[in-house]
Amino acid sequence: MEMMGQQTMDLSEKKGHCEKHMHRYVMVQTSDGMLQDGFIEHVDDNMVYLAVPYCAGEIDDRAFFPGGFGYGGYPYFPRRRFYRRGFPLAGLLALSLLPFYF
Repeated sequence: MEMMGQQTMDLSEKKGHCEKHMHRYVMVQTSDGMLQDGFIEHVDDNMVYLAVPYCAGEIDDRAFFPGGFGYGGYPYFPRRRFYRRGFPLAGLLALSLLPFYF
C-alpha cells in the first residue's frame, strides 16, 4: 500500500501521484477513514474522480418510472455500469493499486 499520509504531501504531489495511476484500478482512503475502489478517471488541481463500479443493490437516482417498468420488466433507462465520484485531494490519505481481472 502506498501511504500518502505517512509524509506530508502537498496538493501538487498528491495530484502527480494520482495522475501517475490514471485509468488504473485503485483503492483510495480518505482522512475520515472512508475506503472506495474504482478507476482513476480524472484529476484536477483540487479533486480526483473515480469511475466506481455500480452495484445492483444501490438506488439509481436517475430512475423515473412513469407507470412502472417497461417491456419485459426492464426500466426505461439504460443500466449504468460505473458512476463518477469525486474526492478532494486534500483529504486523501492513501492510494493503493488493486489487481483487476476480466
